[in-house]
Amino acid sequence: MNCEGQLMTQGPPAKPNPGLFKRNPPIAGEAEAIEAAKNGDAEAFSRLYALHKRRVYTLCLRMLGNVSEAEDMTQEAFLHLFRKIGSFRGESAFSTWLHRLTVNLVLMQLRKKGLNLVSLEETINPSEEDAPKRDFGSRDPVLAGSVDRVSLERAVASLPPGYRMVFVLHDVEGFEHNEIATMLDCSTGNSKSQLHKARLRLRELLRHPNGSPSPDVSTEGAK
Repeated sequence: MNCEGQLMTQGPPAKPNPGLFKRNPPIAGEAEAIEAAKNGDAEAFSRLYALHKRRVYTLCLRMLGNVSEAEDMTQEAFLHLFRKIGSFRGESAFSTWLHRLTVNLVLMQLRKKGLNLVSLEETINPSEEDAPKRDFGSRDPVLAGSVDRVSLERAVASLPPGYRMVFVLHDVEGFEHNEIATMLDCSTGNSKSQLHKARLRLRELLRHPNGSPSPDVSTEGAK
């Protein structure tokens, strides 16, 4: 397995990946609701459900690409939360812990269906025409810039499942490649390659939302 790419320019250490879509600030009353829910307070748990259901559903939809399955998995995630909330220790933000729990449930569901989570044909060495000109698997300043959120969501939903999965986990949820590799049972390089391919596809989809790709799509996206 290849090591992580070296920094191409000198400068201050990179900050941890916050994810493409910014997290909401701490929610007033959430900590109290968590503690009450741990003690079996049904009303407190209902409050947590109301606070987090939309974001959990959105995560499921991004990963699954199917509304009905996302709705079912959202319900499953909160049923699992009801059983596991006592194990929350506050070592991370509650939303981060809940999202990780949800990601694991979605991945288990996909494995039960016998679906390949990533393409094993993807390697850490992309084809010559779309080889990246910067640190492979690093932050993409174009996609992280000012992009219409609705257009980006639509483009993400149209990605092939393997590309979409890695893109959501890395650029949206903020997981590192070594974490994704463990989750998806693949190599770190495989995760990086999937992310690179996903970004190329997204760049082209955002340039040509009506489905008319440019003739040099393979080289444009790698710049």
